[in-house]
Amino acid sequence: MKPSAEMPAGHYPAQFPVTMNYSETLQYLYRSTPVFEHVGASAYKPGLGNMLVLDAWCGHPHRQYKIIHVAGTNGKGSVSHSLAAILQQKGLKVGLYTSPHLVDFAERIRVNGQPIAHDYVIQFVEQYTEAALAAPEAEGMEKHLAPSFFELTTAMAFSYFAQQKVDVAVVEVGLGGRLDSTNIVSPMLSVITNISLDHTNLLGSTLRQIAAEKAGIVKRGVPAVVGETTPETKAVFLAKAHEEQAPIVFAEEQELSDLEALTADFQLKGNYQSKNLRTILCAVSQLPEQLQPSAAELRQALAHVCDLTGLQGRWQELFLEQKESTDKYPKIFIRSSSDNEAARRVVCDTGHNAAAWEYLAPQLTTLAHHPSARLHMVFGMVDDKDLTTVLRLIGQHLSPNDSSQKQSGATAETLFYWTQAATHRAIAVEELQRQAAALGLQGEAYQSVRAAFSAALAAAGPQDVIFVGGSSYVVADFLTAISTPPTQQ
Repeated sequence: MKPSAEMPAGHYPAQFPVTMNYSETLQYLYRSTPVFEHVGASAYKPGLGNMLVLDAWCGHPHRQYKIIHVAGTNGKGSVSHSLAAILQQKGLKVGLYTSPHLVDFAERIRVNGQPIAHDYVIQFVEQYTEAALAAPEAEGMEKHLAPSFFELTTAMAFSYFAQQKVDVAVVEVGLGGRLDSTNIVSPMLSVITNISLDHTNLLGSTLRQIAAEKAGIVKRGVPAVVGETTPETKAVFLAKAHEEQAPIVFAEEQELSDLEALTADFQLKGNYQSKNLRTILCAVSQLPEQLQPSAAELRQALAHVCDLTGLQGRWQELFLEQKESTDKYPKIFIRSSSDNEAARRVVCDTGHNAAAWEYLAPQLTTLAHHPSARLHMVFGMVDDKDLTTVLRLIGQHLSPNDSSQKQSGATAETLFYWTQAATHRAIAVEELQRQAAALGLQGEAYQSVRAAFSAALAAAGPQDVIFVGGSSYVVADFLTAISTPPTQQ
């Protein structure tokens, strides 16, 4: 089930009805705690005060297992899932905490790829609420704690991993690093993928400032791996490592003889994944000897990251067909195979900022394998991203359906289906359409991702390809549309 974008955030805790099921418990959480995915910056609570109180109430569960802590502007989800897959292939019991989810809340908290048990979500929320309301002082809970959604979810994840007796947990930072809720842990390894300008209203307006926030996960004496740097961010990381007396490895400076062969086998096929893979391999090299995978285990894990962990939305390829259903919901989407003539090839990707689109835009030109093939692009973004830069990157590489508007370097003919995800943070589709048109990118506007994708699927010919992306929330709405009967959406 997806969070409802219509649920406003309020004061927490509220009375928890004892008869709630899983979906009702989630709606209670979304209704009662500030959720960043819904309301943006107003849900962000910098500082670890709330988290330390919650952690004490839970009994400091994260101290019961080893932890790899992963931060970065882009790539931290792919790196986290890949490290979890490698450790699973090694035979370990592995917890994985990531955000946001795409279809179901339970995706955020996994053990060996399996989402958290729904009963545990209900139980944890019920126990927290009862403790906070009934006897806060006796339970070590402050009366007016009012945690954010992410703070409470982080406490839930750490507790679940302890209950499941995991050997290792891979923990992805939610936002930033220094003041992120996850930064109460004492990891065995810290990983920072890269730094680019994103969430500048919260983390700082320069690369140096953002790097300083993310470097906050580097702990005293704990090895750190950094994927990509610039001269100004590298200086920040070196200074932090020196301050914490932490060994530091810069992945881009390492010689990796097997990188090319492993890249060919890597299940994640986005062009940007080559740099993520370099970071992953360097992180693995810094693990304690007893956790090091064999060459065969490493290759097998990388070839099956999505299968082992449930990762979706990273240059994910699907074949879908559209069928008639009912008068109320006339179209449903059916997963199919590449040899079905009625099916259309679809690729979705959660890349959502300018740094990601530096890789995505040129890769989109490779999708159309047939000379007459067209690319149908279902696209939307949220309001804290650099829409203008992303649209310019798209225009540089993709040809609008009006050949007179074709820009230098553009190749495949592209039809645009502008849309907006079901979140208050989405850029209104009319504004998206207006800004795109100003750059020569003409397309129709659709009020929902489902409607936009349905139109694209209906218009696509046998040789055509559909791309869905621009935002994690657009991909989330798309995956929900093809995973859930319309009557349940």
